[in-house]
Amino acid sequence: MKLFRSRIAPTPSGYLHRGNLFNFLLTALITRSNSGELRLRIDDMDAQRSRPQYLHDIFDTLNWLEISWQQGPKNVSEHIQFFTQSNRLQLYESFLRQLIERAEVYACTCSRKELSEEGHALYPGTCRLKQIPLNTPQAAWRIHLPEGTIVRWLDKAQGKVELNLSQLMGDFIIRRKDGLPAYQVVSLVDDLLYGTTFIVRGVDLLQSTAAQLWLSQVVQNPDFVHTGFYHHPLLMHADGEKLSKSVSANYSKPLHATEASTQAIISSFCSWLGHTTKAKSIDELLGKQSSLFRV
Repeated sequence: MKLFRSRIAPTPSGYLHRGNLFNFLLTALITRSNSGELRLRIDDMDAQRSRPQYLHDIFDTLNWLEISWQQGPKNVSEHIQFFTQSNRLQLYESFLRQLIERAEVYACTCSRKELSEEGHALYPGTCRLKQIPLNTPQAAWRIHLPEGTIVRWLDKAQGKVELNLSQLMGDFIIRRKDGLPAYQVVSLVDDLLYGTTFIVRGVDLLQSTAAQLWLSQVVQNPDFVHTGFYHHPLLMHADGEKLSKSVSANYSKPLHATEASTQAIISSFCSWLGHTTKAKSIDELLGKQSSLFRV
């Protein structure tokens, strides 16, 4: 039997919000309840948006919440030296080459502004037949999704999921215009590299899961297909908009610096889950409700 392995994968592009914290707590509780191994993986491929203070916030917040992890960097300097995603560029590029060999990958010079002005909510395949060389400067790489591409899996939170990926995402980007691998490739390769067996994500990433499942099938790697998934509801603002680093103006300081204690976070987390259990720490919550987090 494979060891249960999950991961926390924040991006250092802003201070963490409660939605991030709830995901961390849920992932840690599920992993510990299943006698698993938790990895910290920081998604820092987008270096332009990364800031040192946001990187420090990740470690400070996890320690404040008393969440422990067994694999990955233990501090900022260790991450920068050994675990930053730029150290794994060769692995991502190797995966991109596999995609080129086994699927239709093409260069695209369309800009977001052009597509928006043309009124396209979904990329219409404008560059698919133009035969633009892949080495064209400032050209993204897209992968052709055959019409009617359906991806199915059994989700631990959502039940049976069936998505028509070609209608939802179209020919999505696998390498950005700056030459770096796109999120779908980076996330998938890291999960395969580290042997992730269970992923806890928000429902806003259902399409990403479908895209990564499809890519793993393209390269004929069965490991990701057998990964377990738990797509949880999102934490929302009062106006119904989802919490995110980009839309909130309230995160000019780390959340752990504005909260009196972790108890308020734990209490809110329990309410979000629909539990009436009162707990002051993750250990106390685990002791009272461990069976609820077994999968």
